[in-house]
Amino acid sequence: SFQFNKHRKTPSIGSHSSDMASVSGSVLSVYSGDFGSVDAQGTVQFALDYDEKNREFQIYVSQCKDLAVVDEKKGRSDPYVKTYLLPDKARMGKRKTSVKKRTVNPIYNEVLRYKIEKMVLLIQKLNLSVWHNDPLGRNSFLGEIEIDLASWDWSNKKLNWYMLKPRSLSAVNGVDHRGVMNLSIKYVPPGSPKNPSSGEVHIWVKDSKDLPQLRPSGVDSFVKCYVLPDTSKKSYQKTRVIKRDPNPVFNHTIVYDGFHTEDLKDACVELTVWDHEKLTNHFLGGIRLGLGTGTSYGISVDWMDSTQEEVAFWQEMMSASNEWIEGSLPLRSLAGRRKLK
Repeated sequence: SFQFNKHRKTPSIGSHSSDMASVSGSVLSVYSGDFGSVDAQGTVQFALDYDEKNREFQIYVSQCKDLAVVDEKKGRSDPYVKTYLLPDKARMGKRKTSVKKRTVNPIYNEVLRYKIEKMVLLIQKLNLSVWHNDPLGRNSFLGEIEIDLASWDWSNKKLNWYMLKPRSLSAVNGVDHRGVMNLSIKYVPPGSPKNPSSGEVHIWVKDSKDLPQLRPSGVDSFVKCYVLPDTSKKSYQKTRVIKRDPNPVFNHTIVYDGFHTEDLKDACVELTVWDHEKLTNHFLGGIRLGLGTGTSYGISVDWMDSTQEEVAFWQEMMSASNEWIEGSLPLRSLAGRRKLK
């Protein structure tokens, strides 16, 4: 079962889907790898500048003071500083300082740089966080500061101290305001006149609302779909690109057959929204429809992580065969990477 060796798609009404290179892998959360339960404390000193000549955003990270102690037995922390430009951390990527070992008062004197146009920078937020580095990758969050660059005083190039804060409640809950997707899904079980031997899952991607605007000209968005654990080209489908619209209407239906009823508890439909540019595509947000059990066909997988809303939506489809189930689900960051094909 679960081969999906036959699948088809219904083109968007009034247009055809354009061919486009796939960007593999899901996007990790800003807070992925945080295994610590240390309370945020201490301060960080840094300065911001924009180099007009080189079109470069510069973050001069000077030092931190009075950070939390992670290893209380040894009385040590091995801190480093990490930065992102939000809302799309995948677009510009993260920057990191070196790790300073066995100190809660690290001195860095390092510059983190982003090549970015000033008008694009002004619609971003800077997220600067401090972490304890663990050799096994079990890093601990020590505190953060977030700055709205649209309201930043760019004449201020001095080193200033900032109090490190705990993660915001919205970040802890995975809510980062990436917009919503309106869609309907339907399961047609085996035994139907058109497909008597196996079932079908129908996915009607209607529209998205309030997508993040990554540049002043707006976002050119499209939706990608996989049915995990299959990440092959047979599983991959996409909508057409809707240009310069934060509320794109896709009106696109995708049909996967080769589904047996028992597959529904192990499969996961991943829908992701992307901003299309000539050189690459940038992740905006996504949803995963499944039971969120953490396992697929007896194997532990990190992509089976559906939220309560997504699980309820999938369960309603499973319990109401041959009926369209409508929903409006918030787009979110997708932690974990697809590992199976």
